[in-house]
Amino acid sequence: MMSSFRSLRLARAALVSGIAATALSGCMSGTSAPQLPSANFVANQEGPGEEYIIGPLDELQIFVWRNPELGGKVQVRPDGRITTPLITDMPAVGKTPTMLQQDIKLQLSQYITDPIVSVIVTSFNSTFSQQVRVVGATEKPASIPFRANMTVLDAMIAVGGLGDYAAGNKARLVRYDKGTGKQQEYALRLNDLIKRGDIKANVRLQPGDVIIIPESMF
Repeated sequence: MMSSFRSLRLARAALVSGIAATALSGCMSGTSAPQLPSANFVANQEGPGEEYIIGPLDELQIFVWRNPELGGKVQVRPDGRITTPLITDMPAVGKTPTMLQQDIKLQLSQYITDPIVSVIVTSFNSTFSQQVRVVGATEKPASIPFRANMTVLDAMIAVGGLGDYAAGNKARLVRYDKGTGKQQEYALRLNDLIKRGDIKANVRLQPGDVIIIPESMF
């Protein structure tokens, strides 16, 4: 009788232990961030990035063909607007150079016939949506201007690598999904990439990405 009672207790303990282990496993898998596809250290084929978006304090050169007095060098004000001859307080931030040139052309068409306008960005002070930000346990946290075909390895070189107490394989990449309007987190393996040279741990970046590197608990 005592033997049967003891067996029942052992079976019940095993069942509870199994349920707890399953629940813990489910929690851990539910919180793990997805992985991004690997990128080569050197791109197989270079290609253009997304169109540049004008930001505050960018410097622009505006050309108006046959009417040079209507153009010139202008700087985008902190409020995101520009002023040129015949045009006052035109919004520039958030537009591509092509979009801005079309807006200027539309305004100038009130004064001259069929104006031909060009807009060139001569000094870049890109907005956060055009940067990659690296924060946490790194040598020098920074905002880095995004460039076409940029990878996480490029970003880590720019900030001097991992800090002494960085938990590189617990790093996260936060990316804004324009399609859904939500942020998504992805797992990064920076220790494997930087200290072990694991090419599979290198991933391609997008404008606006944020890399967060926690410190090790030990």
